Amino acid sequence: MIPFRLTLQSGVPVHEQVGFAAKKAMISGQLRPGDPFPSVRALSKAMKIHPNTAHKVIAQLTAEGLLEVRPGIGTVVVQPPPSRRNERARLLGREVEQLTVEAKKLGLTLEDLHTAIDEHWQRLQYPEEVEL
Repeated sequence: MIPFRLTLQSGVPVHEQVGFAAKKAMISGQLRPGDPFPSVRALSKAMKIHPNTAHKVIAQLTAEGLLEVRPGIGTVVVQPPPSRRNERARLLGREVEQLTVEAKKLGLTLEDLHTAIDEHWQRLQYPEEVEL
C-alpha cells in the first residue's frame, strides 16, 4: 500500500511529481522515520508508472537523504540530518523565485501570497486533513 495519492499532471516530469508527493507525505507525518517505503515494483504498480521511473524516484529520495536502503529490511524513511537555517533557505531559492513570479503574474499582493502560504502551512500541520 502506498501512503500517498497523486493525480499526475501533464507538463511536469512524473518522477518529480511522485517524489514531491512522497516528500509531502513525509513532511505531513503520513510517512515517519522508520516507516517502510514501497519497493520499485510496488510503487510502479500502485502509481501506474514505469519501473524505471519508480526507481528514479527512490534513487532521488535516497540521494537527498530521505530514504535509506537497509539490507534484509528494505527501503525505509529516515530522519533527515539537521541543517543550518541559511542552508535550508538557499535550497528553496529557485522555488521561491518561481512562486514569486507566478504570484506577480496573477496580480497577487505580498499579503495575498503570505496568506496563501500560511493556509498551506497550516494544512501540513494537521496530516489527517492533508489531501494529496
